[in-house]
Amino acid sequence: MKLVRHDSEVEIIGIDDFDLAKTFECGQCFRWNADENGAYTGVAMGRAASVYRRGGGDGEKGSIFISCTANDFETVWRDYFDLDRDYAAIRKQLGADGFMRKASEYGAGIRILRQDGWEALCSFIISQCNNIPRIKKIIASLCQNFGERLDFNGSAHHSFPSARKLAALEERDLTPIRCGYRAAYILDSARAVANGDIDLEALSQVTPFDARKTLKGIRGVGDKVADCVLLYGLHMLDSFPLDVWMKRAVAKYYGPDFDAGMFSPYAGIAQQYLFHYIRHHSDE
Repeated sequence: MKLVRHDSEVEIIGIDDFDLAKTFECGQCFRWNADENGAYTGVAMGRAASVYRRGGGDGEKGSIFISCTANDFETVWRDYFDLDRDYAAIRKQLGADGFMRKASEYGAGIRILRQDGWEALCSFIISQCNNIPRIKKIIASLCQNFGERLDFNGSAHHSFPSARKLAALEERDLTPIRCGYRAAYILDSARAVANGDIDLEALSQVTPFDARKTLKGIRGVGDKVADCVLLYGLHMLDSFPLDVWMKRAVAKYYGPDFDAGMFSPYAGIAQQYLFHYIRHHSDE
């Protein structure tokens, strides 16, 4: 991977395993949107950016461009996009069985984003019993109503509201975002984080078992939400989120005695490959 710093962009030359559509559309994040040219604009860590690919083909990898300063690249985006991890080596390690080898090859290019822990917790509480377009709509409204304004490329964007900001609200204050029964869960989690009952930074340093147990003490957080927070917010790459649909899928391909430990220590990356493959091969 080679970096070239331009006036308002950082160019990443020759990077393996970074497919923008697969990464942003695989269900792990909800604040990145594509334009007609395939460029994605989003907000993370209080920064707005556009990301796009140019070049490639005929054996060439092309370049990824991120609209940011060199300082923001090093302090925010390099870590957020997990750019120093060798996903090709992980795919090789995961490809011990035929089906995972097929799924990981199909999913090549997915990267697990290092998202903010609070944003991941709140977002996946909102995701419960919801579809992705509606999740994105609710989160966008939450940010527009309660986040800080960010002006970027001539448009207004908004940061994800802090736990402290939301903790001061009442359920009626969330009526405009139309999140239904999830309003109570959002506020409970915000208060738990704001008052220190849940220390997400500290949780990232304990075992996944202990972190999961703590997260499930929050009202409205079950196994699936907790595992998503572990993987996407605390970057515990051995976490394997399972909803009912995924449980049926892994039982179909691996049998009723499936154990995600077979993919350790990268079960979370394996889960993304499986999820992406199954979403696009549901008729098999």
